[in-house]
This record gives sequence, C-alpha cells and structure tokens, in this order.
Amino acid sequence: MGPTGRAPRRLGTDLEDPEVRPWFLWDEDLSVRELREALADESHPRWVELAAKVMREARDDQVWLFLRPQRAVARYQDIAPRLGRRRAFWDYLVHAWRRHGFVP
Repeated sequence: MGPTGRAPRRLGTDLEDPEVRPWFLWDEDLSVRELREALADESHPRWVELAAKVMREARDDQVWLFLRPQRAVARYQDIAPRLGRRRAFWDYLVHAWRRHGFVP
C-alpha cells in the first residue's frame, strides 16, 4: 500500500489512458490525467519539477503529450538545472529552435 492507503497505480505505456501511471514516473504515483492537469497550470507548485521530470525521463516524442514546446522554452531557465544527463540534448534543441525561429 502507498501513502494514500491504496495500492499504487499500475505503470503503463498507454499514455492515452488517463488513469495509467506513465512508465517514466516509476517513482511517483501520478496518473496521466493528474500529470496533464498539473502541467496545464504553470502556477502549480510542482510545475517546474514535473516539467523537468517529463523532459528528463520520457521519450523525446512523448514529452509533447504533456508540455507545449513554447511553454517549455519560455520556462527553460527554470527547468534546465533539473535536466541532469539530458540537459545537453535539450540545450541543443532549444538553441536550434530559436536559431530557426520556431520559438521566440
């Protein structure tokens, strides 16, 4: 049992299922729905932490199921220090997007 008194949600790869826990949130009992709700509200107290976790742990093509590129780039200075081993990849991508005018 988890801290809520119930068994943690099952991990899954079906990111269209709102009740599954995304495979990359192996250490946190959040559903796809809860993650999307948290990331839809930039004033959410865990927004930066969760955005960084998605960018660090999810597959590159799955990140955009949860974050809008413009929002991630606008908050990149806050997110970048939490990207760990993936920071070089995201630094490169954000720089390239800006250079080509895809994002401000």
